[in-house]
Amino acid sequence: MINNYSNTAQLKDLMTAPPMTAAQHAEIMRKRNEQRRKIEDAREQQRAERDPYGDHA
Repeated sequence: MINNYSNTAQLKDLMTAPPMTAAQHAEIMRKRNEQRRKIEDAREQQRAERDPYGDHA
């Protein structure tokens, strides 16, 4: 489970920081999606190696 409370920034710092630009947001989302795809690919690869004959469900 991901811990969403690990950021130690103070509330004042968060509330007074300028909002991110659309380009910054897009870059963050691209990196997040890329990381998620890598994790999903690794899981699929691991499942394929565990069951070489495919799904029998």
